[in-house]
Order: sequence, then C-alpha cells, then structure tokens
Amino acid sequence: MDDYRLIADGLAADIAAGRLRPGERLAPQRRFARQRGIASSTAARVYQELIRRGLAVGEVGRGTFVRAAAPAAEPALAEPGGARVDLELNFAVLPEHPGLLQQGLERLLRSGQLGASLRPMTAAGTQNARRAAASLLARSGWAPEPQQLLFAGSGRQAIAAAIAALVPAGERLGVETLTYPLVKGIAARLGVTLVPLAMDDAGLLPAALAAAPPLRAVYLQPTLHNPLGITVPDERRAELAALLGQKDVYAIEDGIYGFLRPDQPPLAALAPERTVLVDSLSKRLAPGLTLGFLVTPADLTARVASALRSGTWMASRFALDAATQWIRDGTAAEIERTKRQDAAVRQRIAAERLAGFRVRADPSAYHCWWELPEPWRAETFVAAAARRGISVTPAGAFAVGPGHAPNAVRLALSAPPTDTLAHALDVLAELARGTPDDAGWD
Repeated sequence: MDDYRLIADGLAADIAAGRLRPGERLAPQRRFARQRGIASSTAARVYQELIRRGLAVGEVGRGTFVRAAAPAAEPALAEPGGARVDLELNFAVLPEHPGLLQQGLERLLRSGQLGASLRPMTAAGTQNARRAAASLLARSGWAPEPQQLLFAGSGRQAIAAAIAALVPAGERLGVETLTYPLVKGIAARLGVTLVPLAMDDAGLLPAALAAAPPLRAVYLQPTLHNPLGITVPDERRAELAALLGQKDVYAIEDGIYGFLRPDQPPLAALAPERTVLVDSLSKRLAPGLTLGFLVTPADLTARVASALRSGTWMASRFALDAATQWIRDGTAAEIERTKRQDAAVRQRIAAERLAGFRVRADPSAYHCWWELPEPWRAETFVAAAARRGISVTPAGAFAVGPGHAPNAVRLALSAPPTDTLAHALDVLAELARGTPDDAGWD
C-alpha cells in the first residue's frame, strides 16, 4: 500500500474516533507536510484520498474540512428504530402504494405470461411495452412515437447509455454548473470531459451554451431541476432548442421529475430531432422498481441501442412486462396522482417551517434548495445536522468544476412521514438561527 494511503488511514481512524470532528479544518497541506515530514505532493494525495472516501471536503480558498463522522450517541431526532431522518435521498413510497403494485403483479402472474417474462429482451423491448411507455411519458399535449422508445435497466443506466452514445471518450459534455451528481461519476468512467455552463434563476443560460467550446452534447434538467427546483420557462426553452440546431449539438434531457409537472412539455417537444429524453420508473412508482426509458431521434436509435448492449444496460423482460401491466391497469397513473398531492403537502410544510430563510422551491417538487445564513458553511451545517440525526446534501455534491460551491444545501422531502419531516425542519431551522459556536463547533 502506498504511504499516502497509510497516512489517510490514520486520519480516517481519527475521524471515526471523534479526535477529528465534522466541520474541523485540517492543517494547510504545506504545514501538514512539514508536520509529517513528507513531500507536499504526498500531503496533497492524502487530502485527495480523504475527499475520495467522503471523509473530507475541499473548498477553494478556504481549505479542507472534515465531512464525515459517526452521529452522536443519542441523536436529537431520529425515525422509529433509531434510523437517521433522511432528507438526502428522494424515495417516496406512500402507504397505499405497495398494495396497488401488488395487485398489478398478481394480474400479470395470473395472465400466464410469466414464462415469456423470463426470456431475454432487446433494447427496443416489446411493441406492447413501447406503446405503454409512450402513454406514460406523454404530458401537456406531447407524446413520443412508440418506435422512438428504448429501455434500460434504470434511469441511471439510461443516462450512461445516452452519454456513451453521443460523447466519445476525450470529448466534451456540457452540463449545468449545478447538476445531478451521478453524471460526474459517469463522465469520469467514460473518459468524458464536463464543461460547466452558467445558469440563472430561469435555468441554463442560452448565452453560456452559445459561447461554449465545441460540445458533442449537453446534459440538462429543464423541468424541476435537481437540486435547484427550477423549471425553465417556455421562452427560454425555445431559445435553447434553437441553439441546439445552430451549434449542431444534441441534448440529453433528464425528465425524471417531469411527472410531477404534467402541465410542462419536455424540451424534446421543441427539438425532437436533437434531444434524447431520459426518464425512469423508480421516481414515478417506487425506488426499488428500476426501469429506464429513452426517447431517441430516429437517426440516433441504433447508436443508443448499441450503447445499451455494449454497456449491458438493457432492461429485464420481467421489469418491462410488470411496468406495462401497471401502466395499462391505471396503477402508474394513480401513484403519480398521489405523489403530486403528497409533494404539494410537503412543500407547504417546508414553506411553513423554513419561513424567513432563503429557500428556493417549486410547489410541485419533492426537494428544495436552502441558501444558508451566515456564518454557516454548507459542510459544517451538514455535519451539525447529522449530529442531530438528520442527513442533508451540501451544494458541493452538485457543483461542477473547481469553483466555490454555493453556501447552500438541498433538502429531499419525500422519505420521512410528514410529521417527522415537520419536526426535522424545525430542528434544522433552529440550528440555522444559531451559529456553529452555538452548535459546539470551534
């Protein structure tokens, strides 16, 4: 094992034992190198290793801070059984949903189709599945043609396949300055260079796309952006759609949260020949039900299908048949309807509990963006929240490029029961009204 990893192991042990506390600033790398009698380059690798393990975070111009640690022995707030209150991941499963899904599965099994459902499947699925998926994805007067549909094992795999098909290794993919964190990992594994594109309160700036260096594609979230909750207005969408043709660049549109805004057609409706729309079953129905959808322009269908095959990212036949059953019998539509109602309720709770703070949210979204008050830093606030039994996500997780991430956190609202959510937000609001010193930090 390399020496820098041994040193990193020692610091990791200090963090686990509480000798280095969440939010604590590590010594500047040069001083650390002198203290340990190692080269500055080795010190840099130690800190990079801690960041890679998720134990520290580096903030440009401010230093490296401890990020992870065990929660306090008795968290101030936890769900039944002592589990941490999860405001980090959006996993919405309402009490009535398992029963609805079970009924659909029982109908599938009674149909005598189980044998066929266990056979292999191509990326194009079945004709019935394509028709069902086209009806599922339709919104606000727009619907894809069934022949445009391809299927992946999950939404994440659908994104990976779209990037792999459109952006060769070593080429550039444009992304919003704050983006879905998984895209950063996918790009790194595929050897794709990310180019951050500036945003404003209406989403991706057309001027930023126009001024960008040559790009093979741009990944964007025009509806209920994660983490900001922005839905790009119609005029801006039209500008972006026109630019795709002018720049000769494809868009990979992440429509995962689009079902929460059925009034808003996708960017693919304006630039169908330039857009690969990606969607997923897990957010619509349940997190354990992974099935990805890709709506492709006709000239890209074969290329995206090839990427799905080569990446072994294709859907299983059973998942496809189950989804088709849930779409056809109305289960999917009913679950979507209840989730839209649930998201609105949770947004009202967040608005009430965080009144007076700078919170950006769409009334239809399952998440909100909280710009923290001074003197809090995002990472210190995340660590302080964890000590109270609540997990939230710092802005740095979404930031692309070396620039300083906003001093903000994303709150995912869907997982805990509503009374637990309200209590957790009360705890966070009280925490934010104080200071890191009040919370016991140096």
